[in-house]
Amino acid sequence: MYGLIGSFTAHPGKADELIALMTGSVREMPGCLSYVVARDTADPDKLWITEVWDSEESHKGSLKIPAVSETIKQAMPLIAGFGDHIITTPVGGHGI
Repeated sequence: MYGLIGSFTAHPGKADELIALMTGSVREMPGCLSYVVARDTADPDKLWITEVWDSEESHKGSLKIPAVSETIKQAMPLIAGFGDHIITTPVGGHGI
């Protein structure tokens, strides 16, 4: 398995719009076992994305899906900055 945990900060007042975009465009992504968007409890503009994929190749392939590419294009102007980007190897748990 292949996992990603990353954070980014929305421009002030744009977090809700970014959340709607990121969660509203989630569609069938081959190999995606889990995709979660979460607010940071200490910063109202900071979001965390947690992903679990069956493989790194599936994740890379998802970036070529037109709906995913369009979501990234629409999200970029809403993002003020990027934070942590951590690659993990999920080994088990509920929901994967």
